[in-house]
Amino acid sequence: MSTWLVVWIALGAVSTLVVLAFVLALGRHVLILGRTARRFQEEVGSAADEVARERARASEHADRLGRAQRTGRS
Repeated sequence: MSTWLVVWIALGAVSTLVVLAFVLALGRHVLILGRTARRFQEEVGSAADEVARERARASEHADRLGRAQRTGRS
């Protein structure tokens, strides 16, 4: 076997192992990010729901005030 062939096979094997290590690390980070996003949703979800309800209530109140001003009532 030629020396260059051995070098290319070794280089290919090392490159494959490095790419595999990066793919495994990426998969691990995706799992960590998913867990973190789920925990964030659990902690912030109730507050966000409350803010959405208050926004809807304020919007309805503003609509009533706008209708009252157009009809001349205050």
